[in-house]
Parts: sequence; structure tokens; C-alpha cells
Amino acid sequence: MKQKTTIRRIGGSLGVILPKSVAYEMSLEEGDELFITTSPDAINLSPFDPDFADSMEDAREFMRSHRNAFRELAK
Repeated sequence: MKQKTTIRRIGGSLGVILPKSVAYEMSLEEGDELFITTSPDAINLSPFDPDFADSMEDAREFMRSHRNAFRELAK
């Protein structure tokens, strides 16, 4: 989906207003937090914490690599 919005002054900051259709599609409501990640040519807004996602992937890999030990501990 391609949409356009305008940067606006909001108090002492700059901000954008998300179109209602985008908020609906992402299940966002007033008061929800968005995480901002940037690259040289993009800004990404996500309701998911990228650091948490990385930590969870590390934990999954650790559990996979120690699967047998966890099985023994569960007995």
C-alpha cells in the first residue's frame, strides 16, 4: 500500500499523522507505542520492539542448541 502524509509541527517537535486506514491495518490505537528504526534511506515505524525480537531469536537458538539438556531437566 502506498500512501502519502505530510510532516507537521506538533508542539516543539515534528511529526506525521498516520492515516486512519494505516492505523486500522496495523491494529494501532491512541496511546500505543511505536518503535522507530532508521537507515540512510528509510524510517521504519513498528509496534514491535526490534531489540526484543532479536533477544527472542537468540533465546530460541540457545534452546535449540541445548534441547537435550532441557529435556533432561524437564524430567
